[in-house]
Amino acid sequence: MQRRVCFQLQVRPERIDEYRDRHAAVWPEMLDALRAAGWRNYSLFLSESGVVIGYLECDDFDSALRAMEQTDVNARWQAEMAEFFQGLEGRRPDEGLLQLDEIFHLDGT
Repeated sequence: MQRRVCFQLQVRPERIDEYRDRHAAVWPEMLDALRAAGWRNYSLFLSESGVVIGYLECDDFDSALRAMEQTDVNARWQAEMAEFFQGLEGRRPDEGLLQLDEIFHLDGT
């Protein structure tokens, strides 16, 4: 069964442009790892204030996160990206994301 996941993070306002630039050139091995871990239809949206909304589809989000945790490329990516975010209290970005509840879907599933 496919699951839709939406999450939120907050980028430091002074780092928004650099955050945007980093995502214009995501490492190919990171993209491969995400696909291998079951992340599909993954998108990030960024507001002018630094709010990041992420969306993805997967079979099991906990399993997809665990699969990424086991990769070296994810550890390196998370370490580099952590400095961009507010409100993580020492957690990595993939540990500090705020999952949002889906309350409506056009197809009703």
